Amino acid sequence: EGVYLSVQGQLGSDTYKLTHLIEDALKDIEPTLASQKINLHPKLFRPANFINASIQGVRFDILVGSFLVIVILFLFLFNFRTAFISATAIPLSLLTAISVLSYFNLGLNIMVLSGLAIALGEVVDDAIIDSENIFRRLKENLRSKTPLPIRSVVYEASMEVRNSVVYATVIVATVFLPLLSLNGVAGKLFSPLGIAYISSILASLVVALTVTPALSYLLLGSSKLKTNESPVISKIKEKYISVLYIIEKRSTAIIILSFSLIVLGLTLIPLFKTQFIPALHEGHFIMHMTSLPGTSEKESLRIGNEVSKKIRSIPGVVSVAQWVGRSPMGADTFGTHYSEFEIELKELDGPEQNAVLNNIKNIIEGESNEKVDIEKSEKGYVGLNFAINTFLTERIEETISGYHSSVVINVFGNNLDTIDQDSQKISYELAKIKGVKNINLVSPAGTPQITIHFLPDKLSQWGIQKTDLLNIIRAAYEGFPVAQIYEGNAPINISVILNKDYRDDITDIEKLPITTPEGKIIHLGQVAYIAQENGRSKILHQGGKRIQTITADIDQRDITDFDQELKAKLKTLKLNPGNYYEITGEAEANAKSQEELIVHSIIAGAAVLLMLYIAFGNLRNLMLTLFNLPFALIGGVIAVMFNAGWISIGSLVGFVTLFGITLRNSIMLISHYQHLVDVEGCTWNLETCIKGASERLPSILMTAIVTALGLLPLALGSGQPGKEIEGPMATIIVGGLVTSTILNLLILPSIMLHFGKFIKRD
Repeated sequence: EGVYLSVQGQLGSDTYKLTHLIEDALKDIEPTLASQKINLHPKLFRPANFINASIQGVRFDILVGSFLVIVILFLFLFNFRTAFISATAIPLSLLTAISVLSYFNLGLNIMVLSGLAIALGEVVDDAIIDSENIFRRLKENLRSKTPLPIRSVVYEASMEVRNSVVYATVIVATVFLPLLSLNGVAGKLFSPLGIAYISSILASLVVALTVTPALSYLLLGSSKLKTNESPVISKIKEKYISVLYIIEKRSTAIIILSFSLIVLGLTLIPLFKTQFIPALHEGHFIMHMTSLPGTSEKESLRIGNEVSKKIRSIPGVVSVAQWVGRSPMGADTFGTHYSEFEIELKELDGPEQNAVLNNIKNIIEGESNEKVDIEKSEKGYVGLNFAINTFLTERIEETISGYHSSVVINVFGNNLDTIDQDSQKISYELAKIKGVKNINLVSPAGTPQITIHFLPDKLSQWGIQKTDLLNIIRAAYEGFPVAQIYEGNAPINISVILNKDYRDDITDIEKLPITTPEGKIIHLGQVAYIAQENGRSKILHQGGKRIQTITADIDQRDITDFDQELKAKLKTLKLNPGNYYEITGEAEANAKSQEELIVHSIIAGAAVLLMLYIAFGNLRNLMLTLFNLPFALIGGVIAVMFNAGWISIGSLVGFVTLFGITLRNSIMLISHYQHLVDVEGCTWNLETCIKGASERLPSILMTAIVTALGLLPLALGSGQPGKEIEGPMATIIVGGLVTSTILNLLILPSIMLHFGKFIKRD
């Protein structure tokens, strides 16, 4: 047994730096503690471990993604200088974004790094489009019989794609703006990611408009360029043109097949399961154990020691610490029937941490879905309620509802007895719902307490004042300060209190000596009625009303579907007059965040449509551009299926991001078609359609591949520590990019040929 000390950082403090400062301070006092035979265990819970693992993981992903991007640039451009020009956008854009974040006092936390990682593949897109077009025009100029000055070629090539680059980048940034308007926990989580992403994208646009043309003029203008294309691009383009001719011959059937696939993808969406945030893998679990009210500290420790011993035997568990009740000066107050366990793990990956969690659940619940190494208990611990989660997940849940549970139902009223009756009805209905576990009343009745009722006639008989009697009882059982001494500069209070051996038995309370004004000594039992009754460890209030709170967790169940079923069941209940309930928790927060994201995305979508209309000047071409969105949806849906069909707020953000990215390629293709008609005097027909698609093939293919490869390390690490939220985002973006790029290059040209409208503009 010992003393459990919890250190909480102030709002806005750096957790990582604070942890190291605390550890340095503990090292200074460790010799003093050792001399007093006090054993210190400083790493029962260390949040800096998760922070360090998360940041290192995302940093590694950024480095790997950057390397893959540079390799692809060289393979496709087959010119070191052009690849270098495009690659300069990566450090310049990311460093500019970091400067903006520093200006707004946003540190490099995991969500900021995730925003930079997601933007990694995209910050180079504008530079690729600009440098590739300049590179292509310079080679054409070399083959020309009357070559133009290098400066003119670079300028005209850059201006040729400038409008489409600006519109595409602004649209991508606009699509991400709804993240900055989210409220609550979702806003706190995703706003730093959104700011980092938008800052990087806009910085890449500035680099593409200024640095890229200048470097192209300096590095490419004076170099001896080979007029032949990259071998990779040459082979791909040759096959691509022949495939386009084949598709055009069977265009009707292929377009129908494509739309059939889109419809199939849409039919899968209702099968998805929703959750607020995925399970986090912090390397640490907090387990709550609640027994019957009135359970003594000794009994809670006895059971806790037994549970701790079994948990420590699980491979991967480093330590288990239990504390019982809560200090009167703590943030929350609990009786001795309540315990918390701090379970620290070794450095394990996501699946290994899930295996440890399943083993713990097998011990406390007596059931498991997988084979485990621990001997299975038949019924777990009867009469005890357990709940286990990670630290950050609980803090998110507490921020949402005030409690560390997925579902919180508050029952309001004036009479505690009727509130308890209605709470029992709700708990009974809650237990019938599939996927609900760990149902718990926060302030249950039945806590044993000693009640002392003064007998007025007896007090008058002995001449004893009530205030004097209250002071005696307080001194005996709570302590009464009588003096203060100093040990160095530290003041120490001295209080008088009854010996512990005489404070734990109701018969001893009756024998408490009381001195009368005449100097006689009588017992408390002579002037008061003393009895043990059922009470409460605490009484909850909110908004001036008494409440009872019911908490529960949702296990492997669609959170939206659960919320609908819960509300339907509770509507059928008839509560006592004056009582009413209120539902909070992850389900409500998820529904609110989804609604905000969808509404704000619709507004952003309207702004995008306006910009597209300005860019194209043609409503028909604008509407055909939107066909790329369902093309992207197919890949995103497939990616979700690989995540067992779970959709979180992060997944929705991934879809929104995906739609913005995929519009870029459509804009580049359609803008080039218009350029061929307006500037080069081409007539809109099959040859022009294939010419435009083949000329835009390198830039569209490169931007899609570098974006996908930049996100690939993050997507492959989905579910690993520090990547639980942004990993599914990256997976959806990569999956959507694959299908949208294929369909954009193969199907969209045929759609534009048959349904598009390109006429020469003045």
